[in-house]
Amino acid sequence: MQKPSLPEGTRDFGPEQVRRRTFIFDTIRAVFVKFGFQPLETPAMENLSTLTGKYGEEGDKLLFKILNNGDFLKDADDALLASKDAGKLTSVIAKRGLRYDLTVPFARYVVMNRGQLTFPFKRYQIQPVWRADRPQKGRYREFFQCDADVIGSDSLLFEAELALIYDEAFAKLGVPVKIKINNRKILFGIAEAAGIPDQFMTMTVAIDKLDKVGIEGVRKELSERGIPDASIAKIEQILENGTLENLRTAFVDSPSGQAGLAELERVFDLLSKTLVRNEVVFDITLARGLSYYTGCIFEVSAIGYQIGSIGGGGRYADLTGVFGVNGLSGVGISFGADRIYDVMDGLNLFPETLDASIQVLIASMDEATHDYGFQCVMQLRAAGIAAELYPEHGKLKKQFEYAAKRNVPFVAIIGENELAEGVLSVKNQKTGEQSSFTVPGLIGLVQTQ
Repeated sequence: MQKPSLPEGTRDFGPEQVRRRTFIFDTIRAVFVKFGFQPLETPAMENLSTLTGKYGEEGDKLLFKILNNGDFLKDADDALLASKDAGKLTSVIAKRGLRYDLTVPFARYVVMNRGQLTFPFKRYQIQPVWRADRPQKGRYREFFQCDADVIGSDSLLFEAELALIYDEAFAKLGVPVKIKINNRKILFGIAEAAGIPDQFMTMTVAIDKLDKVGIEGVRKELSERGIPDASIAKIEQILENGTLENLRTAFVDSPSGQAGLAELERVFDLLSKTLVRNEVVFDITLARGLSYYTGCIFEVSAIGYQIGSIGGGGRYADLTGVFGVNGLSGVGISFGADRIYDVMDGLNLFPETLDASIQVLIASMDEATHDYGFQCVMQLRAAGIAAELYPEHGKLKKQFEYAAKRNVPFVAIIGENELAEGVLSVKNQKTGEQSSFTVPGLIGLVQTQ
């Protein structure tokens, strides 16, 4: 008999995990709605022509391809099969793929529905995405993203608002974070200052790995990719002294770098007029490898828990241009819900109340009290209280064990005396206190907790 298993990089979620994940989603969703974002959902799979070329060379390698229906090899001739050229073969046997993120499908949606949308269009989206990455702690092949994007405006107001969304959402979740901001124009300014503007993407991909491989690793990758030693030395110098003030001197001959500085100064000026609860900082080493970013970029890291970024995003000047509609600038952020879960679980930040799937369990002694218990549980449910009647009467020990395993805060016991008096003997499972209540009294007790 075959032993059941899961695909590597995927997970099941039991009741407790689903309740906790729902808490994360609902908290983030409430902040999105508060800032005026509207909900959107797109299909799990997209045409590969929609996905490829949007995430850079390394991102394209991580796309999950879906084989064509039926005999997917029928259009692949012997020469193609013999060549073992994965790229060419994929174009013949696979026309669709699982979405890699939510931003590119969003851009595709905007282009297809632009006649019905009011711009600037603000949408949020909470759905799973798939990446053929190497599974490890905090990195999965199937995971949820919670995205907010604004498209159809160049205003830097939205960069500031997205930083504030991060700040408020993580404050409500109780997760202390550092919100890092940079600008791709500043990174291009570094490439210009180093004399390698034509190798900007190569430099960016290397810098994006700085926190993983260190400056030595970045230097090695830049050298292996053909960047001259003098340019590497200039890049290191700028990174080591990369304050906004110092960059003014470094970018004296770089219009792109100067534009990036001006944009960041505007964003930080707007943020200075608000009360932020988390640290919001400029980080010159922040690169974000996705090739469609053109302006401000964001990344969020948890404080006190070692894991990768738990949020990221940025400005894209013309993502819809690849679909034939130019001039629609956008900016967006994403929350990594699965990593946020790991952080909250590791730091014990979930509210205790989430562990209780029901608020009241009614325990009965015999058939008569069981029948009365059924009437009581229906009254509790009518009042909006999650409640259960244990399906078998008698043996209170068994019923209390069930309540303990389900983390039920209140057990309402109905015996002969309680039935005669029309009350329930209610035990607070946390404090051990026990008192008699009518059903309306029990409803009031639970609702005040």
